[in-house]
Amino acid sequence: MARNILKLGALEAQRTAFLLCDVQETFRPHVKHFAEVVKVANKMLEAAKHFNIPVYVSEQYPKGLGHTTKDIKLDSAKLVYEKTKFSMYTPELQERLKTDVPNLGSVVLFGIEAHVCIEQTVIDLLNDDITVHVLADGVSSRSLMDRGLALQRFQHIGCFVGTSENVLFKLLKDKNNPAFKAISKLNLTPTPDQFGHNDQGYLDKL
Repeated sequence: MARNILKLGALEAQRTAFLLCDVQETFRPHVKHFAEVVKVANKMLEAAKHFNIPVYVSEQYPKGLGHTTKDIKLDSAKLVYEKTKFSMYTPELQERLKTDVPNLGSVVLFGIEAHVCIEQTVIDLLNDDITVHVLADGVSSRSLMDRGLALQRFQHIGCFVGTSENVLFKLLKDKNNPAFKAISKLNLTPTPDQFGHNDQGYLDKL
């Protein structure tokens, strides 16, 4: 009998949701490579339109921490919601996912911070038997050590760690996909080999 291909890391657009976690302007001065995270977020939001994949955007306690940076275009987001829990997988999001993606099998996750909100979201999703893909080029933390160690933990607990380009071509599957040209344009610039000189050591351990 064939194995569940989603559990092997494949992606099917109609069974996928994108989750963007807490990329709020307040965090810009504190989170390493914030601009790169913003760039990947915009790439994924644009790609989602071509795949008809819903995007859900969380904001951690916006009353005190402000809203998602205006550098990210949220016009096509399915839901932007507030939270105080660190995990994005709140009851509100769970109910929306049941309605919007009843056959949900995989989530693609990006945003900040890798070792706090991203990690706790990963744990909650995996616990609900949802396959999780974390974008290595789309997550960061205040500390590169925290970021690197979080990426290692994700793999150890059964999460797929890849890049935005890797995930988008998994969704395409075939050059004859109608979205091929649009998605290829979004990936003209390759993924950076590293975020910064100091975190290469952690990436080497992955």
